[in-house]
Formats: sequence, C-alpha cells, structure tokens
Amino acid sequence: MVELKRILYVEDEPDIQAVARLALEMVGGFTLEVCSSGREALDKVVAFAPQLVLLDVMMPGMDGPATLAALRQLPGLADLPVIFMTAKVQASEVAHYTELGAADVIPKPFDPMTLSDTLRAVWKRNCHG
Repeated sequence: MVELKRILYVEDEPDIQAVARLALEMVGGFTLEVCSSGREALDKVVAFAPQLVLLDVMMPGMDGPATLAALRQLPGLADLPVIFMTAKVQASEVAHYTELGAADVIPKPFDPMTLSDTLRAVWKRNCHG
C-alpha cells in the first residue's frame, strides 16, 4: 500500500491553517502545501502533486465545491482524493459533499491530535486500502 505523505490543504482562515499545519506536519509527519484560496490551490496543485486534498467548504470567492469541480477538470486529477472540512456536517450536507465526489467529510472544529490518524484512515478506506 502506498503511504500517504503529500497533502494540499486549502483553508482561508490563518488561525485554522496554523493549527492544521502543526497537526499535520509536526504530529502527522506529512509534507504539506497550504493554500488560502481555491484559486491558489488550482495554481499549485499540479506542481505540488499531492496524494490527497484537504479542502475547506466555506471560502470567499471560489468555495470548496467549486474548487473540487475545477480540480476535477485538470489533467490527471479526476481521481485525486478530496476530503472536505466544514462545520456543516448534517447528514444531508455530508451526502451532498459525497455526491460531489468527496472521499469523506471532517467536521470543524477538528482535533489536532487525531487529524493525521483520521486522514490516514480515510486514505486506507477510500484510496489505497
């Protein structure tokens, strides 16, 4: 099984970025590219070549679902696993995100100490298990 190492993280809130960076780099040992917008993610995703995208749903301009749709249009990224992070985790909303093609949905606020384990579990279950 391929080990998950490279994650593209898209989040517009600097405080949440800082917590996630700590959780994923220091606790999880991942290589992380942090983007503050969907547009920035689209500009960086090909060069960074992530194995997984962690994507905030609510962002100004291009939101998470719009970013996911745009990622799917890029060559070679149709099957790139994307996990949404959002405070909106009612069953109907989670079902909607799954229909859009999300591998999973992680509720905010997330636990920095378990975030890496959660991503690895999703990776095994959905991607390379």
